[in-house]
Amino acid sequence: MAEHETYFATTKQMRRYKANHILHNVLVYGFLTIVGIFIVIPFLYMIIASFRNPEAFDMEDAMHQFVLFPQWWNDTLAEPNYTVDNFVTVFTYQSTNGSTINFGLYYANTIFVSVVSTIFTIATSVLAAFAFARCEFKGKNLLFTILLATMMIPGEMMVITNYQTVKSIGWENTYSALIFVHGVSVFYIFYLRQTFQQIPNELFLAAKVDGYGHFKYLWRVMIPIASPTIVTIAILSLMGSWNAYVWPNLVANGYYKNGWMFGMKEGWSMWLVSNGLMNLFTNSDTGLDHQTVRIAGSVIVTAPLFVFFLIFRKFIMRGVSRSGIKG
Repeated sequence: MAEHETYFATTKQMRRYKANHILHNVLVYGFLTIVGIFIVIPFLYMIIASFRNPEAFDMEDAMHQFVLFPQWWNDTLAEPNYTVDNFVTVFTYQSTNGSTINFGLYYANTIFVSVVSTIFTIATSVLAAFAFARCEFKGKNLLFTILLATMMIPGEMMVITNYQTVKSIGWENTYSALIFVHGVSVFYIFYLRQTFQQIPNELFLAAKVDGYGHFKYLWRVMIPIASPTIVTIAILSLMGSWNAYVWPNLVANGYYKNGWMFGMKEGWSMWLVSNGLMNLFTNSDTGLDHQTVRIAGSVIVTAPLFVFFLIFRKFIMRGVSRSGIKG
């Protein structure tokens, strides 16, 4: 009798556990679904609106109508509700008020600045992180503490000082100001140092016995092991360079004036895509009055970075998980 009571009690507990587990999963996934919908809908609406007929979209906006999936044909205008003219306008627009919008050039500037600054950031982060993780020198801990303390200073406080420095050496409206000023990141150095410290020191000692120097050990051993973290740094740095607005708008809001460089000539616009997008939104030219053209510009700026993140997101997760493991 006691065995039967124990069996029924255990079965009842298991059923209760399964019910609680199912309820927990329903609540969690339901909450995540709602949050996901709130996040996805604005992006979905932006993509659809970028292909909308400008006149039809402006009519709906004037009547305060929100149409997420409009019909293909607009009976009022006797025209399709969808078109690719918005994207064509962004890339081929000819200004009538003296201002210029050249998204192709902005893209070229942004790609060059993002790639070169990312390479420079990775080089400085790897070398500094290796020095703080494996090399022994006087004042290492004090110097690293000072570097970490600089993370407490808001970046906005350094903008004026950096601008005065750039202006004094004649780097205004040049690639150098966009690339080298932010080529050193204390956070990336700290982040990569944590990964380097997880690599067993015995490998370093064994490499020294085999005749490896510091740079050869770094290149052959530490960089391959820490590759997920380095790829994560590259992705985050590239995303930061692509999205930068305040600093490029401050030091590169004009035209290149220092003669020829990398095939450039005087009058070459130094704007990046973020500055070009803002100009698209603030331009008073009547040819850019349609909201769909501005939304198309936003899609053009956002889409490459979004696709890039989707492709390489697994590296970010691997790098974060690796840096959080001790031992």
